[in-house]
Amino acid sequence: MAAIKHKAQRVAVFIDTQNLYHSAKNLYHARVNFANVLKEAVAGRILVRAIAYVVTTESGEERAFFDALTKIGIETKTKDLQIFYGGAKKADWDVGMAIDAAKLAPKLDAVVLATGDGDFVPLVEYLKNSGVQAEVIAFGKSCSARLKEATDDFIDMSTDPRKFLMGPTRYNILNTVAGAIGAGEPELSPDEEEGGEPKVVGAD
Repeated sequence: MAAIKHKAQRVAVFIDTQNLYHSAKNLYHARVNFANVLKEAVAGRILVRAIAYVVTTESGEERAFFDALTKIGIETKTKDLQIFYGGAKKADWDVGMAIDAAKLAPKLDAVVLATGDGDFVPLVEYLKNSGVQAEVIAFGKSCSARLKEATDDFIDMSTDPRKFLMGPTRYNILNTVAGAIGAGEPELSPDEEEGGEPKVVGAD
């Protein structure tokens, strides 16, 4: 059952940027339209905070991405990519994102987590036990089943991927759908673009 949403609710949105970015890239070979993700998550309610958690690299190529997020009203919190001896890499914002959501919860009516990561199930349960409506927006095809079940409301971006993607080709989306239902190749070439090259909406 979908959660009740009304205009007087105070909402905060916490965005697991890496999770959404990789889901969009792996599922649709496209990039996330974070402006539309935010709009769908807020659903006409009072937005208190919108925070995106991002991992930075040594090259600093993410600067334009951060600026683009700021322009649409999303704050960014950054953490450096850790590279260990032997080449292993670690980039994890889970704890930081969970702490921020828990700290802000007393001032909110609803918390929206933009992630498909099942590690956030305990956070969802904590928020619900605290009397806060816990919602999740993610690509259903790559979202944890446990997270879907735990949340008060799940918004599946996979039901209308065009709405939440930037610069995908019709070929890529239809190929994904065709593969899911066992259909043949769509009669579109990869060169049939829906629009030009997207502006900065993610970091490669």
